[in-house]
Amino acid sequence: MPKVLIVGCGDLGTAIAIRLQPNNEVIGLRQSNRQLPLGMQTIQADVTQPDTLNLLEKLSPNIIIYCVATSAQTDENYQAHYVEGLKNVLATQRQNKALQHVFFVSSTRVYGQKTDELLDENTPAIPADFGGERLLEAEKLLKKQAYKATSIRLSGIYGKGRLYLVNTAKDTSKWPAENNWSNRIHRDDAAEFITYLVEKVTKNQQVADCYVVTDDIPTQQYEVLTWLAKQQNIDTSNIKVPVAQGGKRLNNRRMRDTGFQLQYPNYQAGYSDILKNLSTPLFPRRRESS
Repeated sequence: MPKVLIVGCGDLGTAIAIRLQPNNEVIGLRQSNRQLPLGMQTIQADVTQPDTLNLLEKLSPNIIIYCVATSAQTDENYQAHYVEGLKNVLATQRQNKALQHVFFVSSTRVYGQKTDELLDENTPAIPADFGGERLLEAEKLLKKQAYKATSIRLSGIYGKGRLYLVNTAKDTSKWPAENNWSNRIHRDDAAEFITYLVEKVTKNQQVADCYVVTDDIPTQQYEVLTWLAKQQNIDTSNIKVPVAQGGKRLNNRRMRDTGFQLQYPNYQAGYSDILKNLSTPLFPRRRESS
């Protein structure tokens, strides 16, 4: 049975672990002491503290999924978690001859350019901020390794508990001044696709070195907010929609070409499911990004 180490078991990492568990030996590393579900082995460690990672040297995983999150929106924090943290984990695997593949969960934040052109994996990544720069630095670090690796560039994640836009739509006075292009991926689809790629690796099937993971339709932000407002019976008759400008439009063709099927191919499908199951007001855990 393939052994998969998931480094970073927050919301997304745990969702991946649950999906992989039936057919793989899954080990999760997380900073908290909370145990993973289904009896999966849990290691408490901090990727920014190399001394806490010694146990990883003896695990010999076949696949590693690096899926950490930062604790602050600063350059130093991104450097520590995405670049140095990745280095620290990889350093524990120098003697691991069983390691087949490393997946790095990145972000479409690496695309800083503002253009009406569709962006994909062949588009040069030109970061516009420290976050994109550090993520791209980590991606380049992986390319220097001897084993195969894949960068998973996720667009804005939404789903259960990620309700920034749902709550913003309720108060039209808080809508942004600009009408940017936006892109998103449901948490469940992101977890399913990463699981899908792991299964391809375990079957010795070809996997690319990079995927843009987003739904089928880049959408103007005001379109999404207007639709969400109407679903919640909010009056939008006085809203003047600004001309769409800025943001970016992402192309998911490479992901689609793998044969993967999205459960939520557009924002209406994803948010309809969320609103249907939303019985009490919730507050956002994390702001969606594009």
